[in-house]
Amino acid sequence: MNKTALSHYIKLTRLDRPIGTYLLLWPTLAALWLAAQGMPPLGLVVIFTLGVLVMRSAGCVINDFADRHIDGHVKRTVARPLATGLVSAREALILFAVLVLTAFVLVMLTNAETIKMSFIALALAAAYPFMKRYTYLPQVVLGAAFAWAIPMAYTAQEVPLQETTWLWFSACVLWTVVYDTLYAMVDRDDDLKIGVRSTAILFGEYDRLMVGLLQAMTVLAWIFVGLQAELGWIWWLAVLVATGLFGYQQWLIRGRDRDACFRAFLNNHWVGLVLFIALILNYAFTF
Repeated sequence: MNKTALSHYIKLTRLDRPIGTYLLLWPTLAALWLAAQGMPPLGLVVIFTLGVLVMRSAGCVINDFADRHIDGHVKRTVARPLATGLVSAREALILFAVLVLTAFVLVMLTNAETIKMSFIALALAAAYPFMKRYTYLPQVVLGAAFAWAIPMAYTAQEVPLQETTWLWFSACVLWTVVYDTLYAMVDRDDDLKIGVRSTAILFGEYDRLMVGLLQAMTVLAWIFVGLQAELGWIWWLAVLVATGLFGYQQWLIRGRDRDACFRAFLNNHWVGLVLFIALILNYAFTF
């Protein structure tokens, strides 16, 4: 493989744009800590971290394959390798298969229950890119795909699925709808022209209000997680900081400017990181 081809594959898998990896990684690692009620086995941390990286890359590849005929009509995606023909559809499908097989090898290092659950994860990841053609709620499907790593973090440690599991799962789904709606607001004008559906289009002029309501529901879910898991003051401080970041995102999108909406989307990296660090510190300083 020459350097030029490699650079196209890097762009196709978004390895040059790690924001999506971060948004998937922080709640996944947090789930490992919640399930273990402290430091999880290091081997599982490595497996899930690599799994996030590989499956996020696979998701980007199948997303671009699904959108290869429409990305050329969207300002933000016009230069993607499949849209420009720099990578063929066949090459993309082969790369997707390689990435999925790599992820399966990783999950084989866990246990039977987690392996079974991985098939649901694959189905959600593969289905999401096509949902924008049939529903105005593809962001919900993406949320479920991202959040499915949470129950897997529990089964991988042979910890029973419990109320905290599903509260954290729900928080992740809600949060994903929040930031992916902000992402969709960037493309809304183009999507309306080509018939692609999203929550940004569904919410219309009430987009800021709906994002705000979803942010409030996300914060409420984090509060329930803290209560159910009996987390300490570090968690509550982190929730306060995350709420402040949500307020900043609302300020950014006040004029619905494309670049500002994209900055609001990117800001969610800090939301996830703050909450994850809070969980680490909470358990590290609990005696």
